[in-house]
Amino acid sequence: MPRSLKVRPQCIPTVKSSLLRNGFPSQKVLAENLGIAQSTVSNFLNGRPVDYANFQEICHVLGQEWRNIADFSDKSDDDEIPQLNAKVAISDRTEDFRLAQQLQQALSAAGHEVFMAKKNHPPEEYLKVCDYLVLLLSFESAVSEILLEEVRVAKELTNRREQAGKSNYLAQKPAILPIWLDLSPKSLSKAMPLPFDLWQLLQQSQPWQWRGDEDTSTVVSEILSVVAQGRSSLSSDRELAVNWATEETGDWGLSIDKSENLPHSLTPGLPPSPPLPVAAPEIPEGQVRGESSFYIDRPPIETRCYETISQPGALIRIKAPRQMGKTSLMARILARAEKQGSRTIALSLQLANKRVFTNSDTFLQWFCASIGQELGMLEHLSKAWELADIIGSNLCCKAYFEQCLLSEVSTSLTLGLDEVDRVFESPEIADDFFGLLRALHEEAKRREIWQKFRLIVVHSTEVYIPLDINKSPFNVGLPIDLPEFNWQQMQELARRHGLDWNAQQVEKLMNLVGGHPYLVRLAMYHIAREDVTLDRVVEEAATEAGIYSDHLRRHLWNLEKYPDLLEAMKEVVTASAGVRLRSELAFKLNSMGLVKLDGNNCTARCRLYEQYFRDRLSEEGVRD
Repeated sequence: MPRSLKVRPQCIPTVKSSLLRNGFPSQKVLAENLGIAQSTVSNFLNGRPVDYANFQEICHVLGQEWRNIADFSDKSDDDEIPQLNAKVAISDRTEDFRLAQQLQQALSAAGHEVFMAKKNHPPEEYLKVCDYLVLLLSFESAVSEILLEEVRVAKELTNRREQAGKSNYLAQKPAILPIWLDLSPKSLSKAMPLPFDLWQLLQQSQPWQWRGDEDTSTVVSEILSVVAQGRSSLSSDRELAVNWATEETGDWGLSIDKSENLPHSLTPGLPPSPPLPVAAPEIPEGQVRGESSFYIDRPPIETRCYETISQPGALIRIKAPRQMGKTSLMARILARAEKQGSRTIALSLQLANKRVFTNSDTFLQWFCASIGQELGMLEHLSKAWELADIIGSNLCCKAYFEQCLLSEVSTSLTLGLDEVDRVFESPEIADDFFGLLRALHEEAKRREIWQKFRLIVVHSTEVYIPLDINKSPFNVGLPIDLPEFNWQQMQELARRHGLDWNAQQVEKLMNLVGGHPYLVRLAMYHIAREDVTLDRVVEEAATEAGIYSDHLRRHLWNLEKYPDLLEAMKEVVTASAGVRLRSELAFKLNSMGLVKLDGNNCTARCRLYEQYFRDRLSEEGVRD
């Protein structure tokens, strides 16, 4: 094994950008965290040799697989990395199985153990023993909730291993190797934005493209090389490598840099007609993308939000269960603020890795660094944090905003915080962070500079952690509790899908799924494409043959991970009236979108959920 290693030149930008993503606003902070010299960190980040052990240690905390970024060009044969045998899961939810079959044969022949992901098996069953997940994707299959769950579980397993202090090799597993199928000009004419959740989860996984049989040998060879060497990603400097589009493009998808016969952006500004059911949030970074034709206003919510965000020191709180349109509403509020001249930032706490939630100091540094990076104002962050040991991180954060951000913004700064629920899991951080947000909001009442600061907070569940009423941002500002679609809104959405529905047809779908935006849109999408009729949607809704099967199965898998939630849901769907549950269970089921809260009682959110879970959670239906 080599005594020293250095980062490959082409990997240096990626490595440097990983500092902030992992909660290290400066080289000094990283060096202090590891207990090594700052010069060692500097050498590492600038492609100069460092001790082998230090190289691995730095890679580990930055979430980098050292084999992927190390420069072995000047090493002798004695320094070669030994070949490894691995367990590989192949997920193929496309309609073209040729590449999957070739990969299975080649990996098996090389001595690796191969699992073909099956639709009815929870991903954790096979991913927990796997080193790799080969993800074969198409623009159509990318909207599958089962595929999204596979990727989410793989990332969750990686986080668990990192927290458990596994070795660097194990901590990066299961590594995700995404391959996009048939990125030909013909297929790109049908291309569309990726679901935002999937785009977020795959950001750290280098994708490749497969255009047809002529690319099979190259793709197979690369995956064999990755697996045998124990790397955790595909090469980024090969002809078939592609890049994820960035937020700055206004799209969520892929960009092609190296292929001459493909356009640079694979995601048009608006989805085609009829639209895919999973809409990408339109985050207003740079040029604001036009609003989707399939976004349905829920008056007077949008008008009130647009009016409020223009006011000095505004605070808007948006609460609703999953897939109800919270992020889309936040994006539109930010877009309106930007049109009014405000600088806007959308920050999802889902992007913060587990290490960021170690303590309040680390979290607040990441929070400030993320915003500073978006605004291009990172240079003063280290100085703002010099007194953290004396005055505390909250005051350092406030000072950074006041002295380095707001003072440089000529109009106003509007911040949208999504997935705030993640903070609820860390009571110590929640107490400090939410207290800080409340304090910043209150500052606008007495100091002019803080009137520039406007805030949108988005979360899925009730605030079930104890917070001082005077330090909570959840009892001030404009509260928005997003409702389901009403009858008129569903009829308008049907019209925009080109469906000439009468009152009875709208009522038929509403009796099944209520006004749940995602479930309604999924049905209309398939009906507009003539994949299925409304009668068939209703008839097969709660079965494995129905259009909701992926959605329902993902919910069932999530419930099965938490016995208390599973039993609570069973109690709800088998009761003849509303059920009173423990507050925490009721809030969690509501945040998942499975139940409605009526006072202290819970009922199934819609007939679809009641039918499906009553059947699956009966004594015979629960799996061993």
